[in-house]
Amino acid sequence: MRARVLAFWILFSALSVLPLFPTGAEELLAGVGRVDITRPGTDAGENPPMVKALALSRGGTEAVLITVDAVAVAGIGSIRDPYLADVRTALSESFGIAPESVLVNASHCHALVAEDIVARTVAAVKAAWENRVPVRIGAGEGHEDGIMENRRLILKSGAVIDVRHAYALPPDDEVAAVGPIDPRIGLLRIDRIDTGQPLAAVYQFACHPIQGVPSGGNTADLTGFASRVIEANLGDGSATALFLQGCGGDINPVLYKSVTLPRDGEMHGNRLGLSALAGLRKIETSAEASLAIRREILTLPRADHAPRIAEMEAEIDALVDSLKGTKLNFETFLPLYVKYHVNSDFPSEASHRYLQDELLKKEDWKTLDANNEAAMAAYLRNIRVMEDLTRRQINLALLERHQADTRKVGKTVEAEVVSLRVGDFRLVTFPAELTVEVGFGIREKSPHPLTFVSGYTNGYLYYAPTVEQMKNRGGAQEDSDCLLGPGWQAIFEEAAVRMLAE
Repeated sequence: MRARVLAFWILFSALSVLPLFPTGAEELLAGVGRVDITRPGTDAGENPPMVKALALSRGGTEAVLITVDAVAVAGIGSIRDPYLADVRTALSESFGIAPESVLVNASHCHALVAEDIVARTVAAVKAAWENRVPVRIGAGEGHEDGIMENRRLILKSGAVIDVRHAYALPPDDEVAAVGPIDPRIGLLRIDRIDTGQPLAAVYQFACHPIQGVPSGGNTADLTGFASRVIEANLGDGSATALFLQGCGGDINPVLYKSVTLPRDGEMHGNRLGLSALAGLRKIETSAEASLAIRREILTLPRADHAPRIAEMEAEIDALVDSLKGTKLNFETFLPLYVKYHVNSDFPSEASHRYLQDELLKKEDWKTLDANNEAAMAAYLRNIRVMEDLTRRQINLALLERHQADTRKVGKTVEAEVVSLRVGDFRLVTFPAELTVEVGFGIREKSPHPLTFVSGYTNGYLYYAPTVEQMKNRGGAQEDSDCLLGPGWQAIFEEAAVRMLAE
């Protein structure tokens, strides 16, 4: 009996000093950090903009994923160049993190951030880097299709315009169809090995977070609300949720143009958070996940907008010439319009007055109605021309601005593309507002089912529509606020698919 007991304790002692991973394997480490980046003097309430960092390492491979609640990584908004370069330099000097291992994604919310954003970003990474622990990784996806819509409207004429606050919607009787949405939520779950609790959740989704809050104040918008839902309900509530903006260039939140409801991203965010949470809870994690990150700098063609600018100037002149005189003004048009839509059979007077005319074989009331209807139609034609003019002039100004920049800087532009692999989670990024169909094209060619494409990363090159959508310059903002030439998409797709296959 003593021999058996002694043998047991020898075996137990040997097992107790074995590593948690098989001999020769390297631990996957992860840490998280977050810092409030609200601009001093602004009130962000309970949904402040944040910078969050996820630091990952395995052996000699390291990757730092930074998410920032701002409209862009420089270019437009509160963050200015050389933000990315300064962050990378600070991380390299302080922690030895290679610049090519750093990925920064902007949520595209329109929050106002603090001027010391570089220092706050570095502080978030410092917390993440210094608190790395062994983790398990799992990837998956969620589904949400009720909080967003494609801003593109395809008209019966074949024209394509978009939904913006900058100009009016087209008349309902002219709209034939809408563009597609992407309901997938890309999910990466990271659990601590020591406690088994979730450490971080990365969720990627395509939608402009531009709904705001009813007060109009500073806010992290719908994605901030979504992160709060995830963090409060995943595991013991200690996890950090990091949002990655996807191919949201032409994706709006629903009710974006509503004039009957307050603008409030909380409803959208709560639903997105719950949908992401449902997917995260289904993911199984493993300590054997791979880690890899790679960066390439692409040289892309800039667009020559001069021909389209000349065409649009002629189109605008033609629209101005089409405006015709009308005897109505708004004060006379509005009551007429209401009256003729309340009772289209007898709009001007009670029915018996029309019947009296019929009895006397007169058409006085019918003649009045015909004249009024013609005057209203002429007035409405002018209104529609005015709305069309507004849209064209705003989009023409975008083309002119990018054309002026092209004359200054030349015919090409550089774009940083990053591929990140964490287990089965595959991400490829681009520094512009990719439209949803760009992401579809890359995912269809990727050999990995859990492939996700994010714009708004490591820079800002305005909108990046497909080659086909570029034929619509002047019709929609995302096709006009674009400095890229048609060849950009093939170059990016080739690089993205190649990097994803490695």
